Amino acid sequence: MDAPRIIVGITGASGALYGVKLLERLKALGAHTHLVATAAGVLNVHHELGLDRRALEAMASEAHAVGDVGACIASGSHRTAAMVIAPCSMKSLAAIAHGFGDNLLTRAADVTLKERRRLVLMVRETPFNLAHLRNMTAVTEMGGVIFPPLPAFYHRPQTIDELVGDTVERVIELIGLDAANPRRWAGL
Repeated sequence: MDAPRIIVGITGASGALYGVKLLERLKALGAHTHLVATAAGVLNVHHELGLDRRALEAMASEAHAVGDVGACIASGSHRTAAMVIAPCSMKSLAAIAHGFGDNLLTRAADVTLKERRRLVLMVRETPFNLAHLRNMTAVTEMGGVIFPPLPAFYHRPQTIDELVGDTVERVIELIGLDAANPRRWAGL
């Protein structure tokens, strides 16, 4: 069986650790990943995690420049299982909500939606204004999933890594990979 092909987008919103942990976990699961990071995403990865572009791109099976609208993932004929943008800025959310595919990240998201594949946006902003909420509604109505990375505390995590890891596992399950292992609520 072929490895699942997953597109991972990283934008300039805070929370670069989610995208990096997602790439690490997908690699461990044997997925083939296509990375698209915006310039602000790369800047934020460096600021929050101390990684440069080369180190970030080395985490993916393939890395594509955000300006390369001719890349394979810009076409629906290139089969992928899903796309996750982690983290997803409000700018990228707005572009996706309005079909503004002016770069590879937003074009790949548009392709994911038009092909009826799973698109998960880990939106990062607080508080939300009305434009943010309306854009989230628009993406949801198109078939995308809005997944703010809100941690679960019922399993009593002790570290940030546990919080992030469980959220990433939930996303992996959401995109349909059976090997996901999120912590389950067992009741009181």
